Amino acid sequence: MKKTAVAPSNIAFIKYWGRKDEELRLPENGSISMCLSRLTTTSTVEFNESFLKDEIVINGTIEEREASRVVKHLDRVRKIAGIPLFAKVVAANNFPTGTGLSSSASGFAALTLAACAATGITMNEQELSILARQGSGSACRSIPSGFVEWLDGDTSESSYAHSLYPPGYWDIADIVAIVSEGRKDVATSQGMKLFGTSPFSEARKSGIPQKIVEIKDALSKKDFTKFGEISEAEALNMHAVMLTSCPSLIYWTPGTLRLMKLVKQWRTEGVEVYFTINTGQDIHLLVQGADVHKISEKLKELEFVKETIVNKPSAGAQLITEDLF
Repeated sequence: MKKTAVAPSNIAFIKYWGRKDEELRLPENGSISMCLSRLTTTSTVEFNESFLKDEIVINGTIEEREASRVVKHLDRVRKIAGIPLFAKVVAANNFPTGTGLSSSASGFAALTLAACAATGITMNEQELSILARQGSGSACRSIPSGFVEWLDGDTSESSYAHSLYPPGYWDIADIVAIVSEGRKDVATSQGMKLFGTSPFSEARKSGIPQKIVEIKDALSKKDFTKFGEISEAEALNMHAVMLTSCPSLIYWTPGTLRLMKLVKQWRTEGVEVYFTINTGQDIHLLVQGADVHKISEKLKELEFVKETIVNKPSAGAQLITEDLF
């Protein structure tokens, strides 16, 4: 009863911030995202009657910080499968963890698929997305492939992600610029709980449906300028809510701000590039395929950028044959 799955992280263009139901992780609003080809988590899950307890190993370390969430998710799978067995979970990210690159999205998507496969549960994509969402909200967006919409819903059954377009639909790239590899001070899951304390939270919620309409229109027309402008403004909108929460959430570092300003400068110089930021300090730069090399070279010249990772739209979670243990 051992299976291994790999799942991508994702970058949201219209973002999810705040939950209307903490237990089910129902979002305050719908969102639009893209699966990322080079930010992945691989997870091997084994259920065995010889195990005396659950064991969680993440990036080579027996993980205490995330163990309770993983065990709770294993309990969901055990309940569906009707089995009492303990499990061993070994997971590895190929990118920095806890810096705002959505490692929980890829992590819980891979965990969901591997655990279900290991127990013999058969689920379709929608059902897997619903289950993954209960472990980590954004994980539901890492189950489908390519460009993805997470539907806002008031019930568990109505809040899931589905693919809008396949990975090869549009030649764009997401270049991740790592400006700090340290863990952020406040985990996303905890920060979400502060959503309602910002005086701008209701204004944000009321504006999201129209943003989703507009960015879906930009996607359908492959209008990169409109797509980029909406994505950049949306990231700043979400962080404005974080900055004005009580207590405030300040995820940016000096490197984050420097690169944001440089992106605006590069646009005035004729290179069409836009930024977006998740709940952390590292920045995602959105570019068309023809400009990937140009922007990558500019990033190499910046001493405060520690690493760059070029992502294309990718497939969602999938089973693989190479176990981690």
